[in-house]
Amino acid sequence: MQQHKKDSRNILETFENPNVDREYTIQIRIPEFTCLCPKTGQPDFATLHLEYVPASLCVELKSLKNYIWSFRQVGAFHEAVTNAILDDLVAVLTPRRARLTAEFNVRGGIYTTVVAEYPSPVRDR
Repeated sequence: MQQHKKDSRNILETFENPNVDREYTIQIRIPEFTCLCPKTGQPDFATLHLEYVPASLCVELKSLKNYIWSFRQVGAFHEAVTNAILDDLVAVLTPRRARLTAEFNVRGGIYTTVVAEYPSPVRDR
């Protein structure tokens, strides 16, 4: 198993938001996400649901596809990979808001869904 490269954000390309004065949501469904289980090396499959409200930049879809494919040989826990993807997108786009929902397929009778948000919701402690 490989580690994911920290320079993966360089893969993500952007373009200028064509309606910077309007707040709107972009929803992207990515049904073919794969990474590897860091314990067994077996593939994990997920559908990613990305929602973001752009500020000045939008993500270019072909570069997003290539970025997502870069995880195929990477060993990562569901929670870690979901948050890493959101962190990379936020670092490149600096959106007003973003939410990534990762619905992982069944493994050992268990389905996992991980939701990461930017900015993080304020929670009582």
